[in-house]
Amino acid sequence: MVLSENAKLVLKKRYLLKDASGTVIEKPEEMVKRVAKTIAGAETQHSDKASYWEERFFTLMHDLKFLPNSPALMNAGKSIGQLAACFVLPVEDSMESIFGSLKDAALILQSGGGTGFSFSHLRPKADMVSSTGGIASGPVSFMKVYNTATDVIKQGGARRGANMGILRVDHPDVIDFIRLKRHPGELENFNISVAVTDAFMDALYADGDFQLLNPRTHEKHSSIKARTVFNEMIASAWETGDPGIIFIDAINRSNPTPQIGIIESTNPCGEQPLLPYEACILGSMNLSKYVRRTDARPRVDYHSLSNDIKTAVRFLDNAIDINKYPLPDIENMHRGNRKIGLGVMGWADMLIRLEIPYSSRKAFLLAEQLMEFFRDTASGYSAELARERGVFPNFHGSIYDNPGMPRVRNATTTTIAPTGTLSIIADCSSGIEPLYALAYKRLIMESELTEINTAFFGIARKQGFYTPELQEEIVHKGTLRGIKQIPGKIKKLFKTAHEINYRDHIEMQASFQKFTDNAVSKTINMPQTAKKEDVSQAFFLAYEKGCKGITVFRYGTQKKGALVRIPDAD
Repeated sequence: MVLSENAKLVLKKRYLLKDASGTVIEKPEEMVKRVAKTIAGAETQHSDKASYWEERFFTLMHDLKFLPNSPALMNAGKSIGQLAACFVLPVEDSMESIFGSLKDAALILQSGGGTGFSFSHLRPKADMVSSTGGIASGPVSFMKVYNTATDVIKQGGARRGANMGILRVDHPDVIDFIRLKRHPGELENFNISVAVTDAFMDALYADGDFQLLNPRTHEKHSSIKARTVFNEMIASAWETGDPGIIFIDAINRSNPTPQIGIIESTNPCGEQPLLPYEACILGSMNLSKYVRRTDARPRVDYHSLSNDIKTAVRFLDNAIDINKYPLPDIENMHRGNRKIGLGVMGWADMLIRLEIPYSSRKAFLLAEQLMEFFRDTASGYSAELARERGVFPNFHGSIYDNPGMPRVRNATTTTIAPTGTLSIIADCSSGIEPLYALAYKRLIMESELTEINTAFFGIARKQGFYTPELQEEIVHKGTLRGIKQIPGKIKKLFKTAHEINYRDHIEMQASFQKFTDNAVSKTINMPQTAKKEDVSQAFFLAYEKGCKGITVFRYGTQKKGALVRIPDAD
């Protein structure tokens, strides 16, 4: 395998097998062989071609064209055998449910998964507790308990605990929830998001009042100006990067199995809406590998991409069959709906190789075209698998159980994940994000990694404007801004995340969301000078563009790290 030094370090620290003393006993090629062999083992349930598919899976991963989510790389072939990254657990309004789900979450976190919770069913603080005659402490207090438990687990040292905490915008404690992250050190193992409804947005546009509802009685608790709640969201997001927003009604309009229940939460980075007890196994195609030159012009190699998407869909479907689930309820739900989430990484790298600026209409159109092709190919192959293996068990009553709809093996096939450590292994840009910087440092398990964009320096040498002094200046600054000897066309091509207007960030997210089954993980970066009005406009624009959620990150706020969301949950 052709691996960068950073990839080797990450693999050694997180993924390669170790003996009882902690000594690495596996090479990267052996890890890929272990994963390919384990996943191909599911073929024995359906065909006699396990060896053929093992080789296909091995080649796809070995060439760094595709990587499954981290738990699959870590756990395939091991006794733990838990391969999914994304989970959602229910939290109902009882001590049994609250602490039962906490126990279940501990098992998931220990296995390397990330967990989402909606705390919207918990009665508000100071509400009546009839069984004891006391008063309730409210959802925020229980979130703090979950956060402490996550801190203790630490996932065996492989990945830090990752959670999503969600509260509906009509919950009486929503203001306390929104303000949570303004206190330094609070809820460090959680991303938080407000579940915003269409009714709230209607009230906001009308500058009207909005009803808060007691989840215990389902009756009106009080009224509040929608703008008051929205301004609190803006202030907290501007200051800390949290909360994000999920547009919960838009998410449920895309719910493929409404007969099973409504979606209330997502995984930690927001890209995977799931029903209670549902899981999803993710994987990402490295788009930087699919650019070819024909007639001296770079083009997307759709033929190779199509073949590899199909192989990756089969890989992820197989993974469901051989997964060792932490709970029977999760196994029943995941095997009932068979959700997979195949997405992309290396998007910014692809654009650079195609000589298309990230912040351009041409890039947005290509995003739509590519993702439509991606969705149609993945869904089409899921239909092929259904003819071979059968539709997902909960097919009856689903959105696919209608004339003209495909009979598919998987209730969903596509997701855009953040690909935190996966993109380091694949040596490509993260998810659909622009380049964070041309040179920067990132902390991975107490190791400081220096990331340098080799593509830029390759172009600089080829076009004759490279000098050692230039490299030193760029490594120091991280961007090309203000460096006179660099051609304007190159500066446009290598714009970094904080140089791109937030509207273009949202436009890119919306372009991918248009043809993605699940949701899109995307950080809307803003410069430190951004105003609260910019955050407000970003929230409105994301809603109007059809995004399923939004996270903003203003440079220099309290959050640490290159990405505002916990980047390990891929």
